[in-house]
Amino acid sequence: MGQLFAKLLGIFGNREHKVIIIGLDNAGKTTILYQFLMNEVVHTSPTIGSNVEEIVLRKTHFLMWDIGGQETLRSTWNTYYSNTEDLRNAAVLIFANKQDIKNSMSTSEISNFLTLSSIKDHPWHIQGCCALTGEGLPAGLEWMISRVGAK
Repeated sequence: MGQLFAKLLGIFGNREHKVIIIGLDNAGKTTILYQFLMNEVVHTSPTIGSNVEEIVLRKTHFLMWDIGGQETLRSTWNTYYSNTEDLRNAAVLIFANKQDIKNSMSTSEISNFLTLSSIKDHPWHIQGCCALTGEGLPAGLEWMISRVGAK
């Protein structure tokens, strides 16, 4: 009965998927969040704490938590998920932002630097993007939708 109910919820789009956006200072996390929400650049200041917004695309609901990236806040990142069991089925999407900047690392360079190929127990994807123009962001969101549809 429980599986049937879960499938019905999936069909009708009532499932909400939690997304935690983390990254270094000035990486573009908040700009990415508001590009998803409003499809435009919102001038921001450094995030102290977090921003949370719901993004809905084709009946798929994402509750996106944009967490401040300052070094003093990084120790609090683990409070945004209740325990490590919640991460058991997590997928990892890395936005390689600022691809418009000359000499930025390519997605393959970032993948090699982070040794992403060693991640065997979670699906992962690296997506080049530019948060200021929105380029690459829809493709990353489509990948996220394909992952939640695969469950």
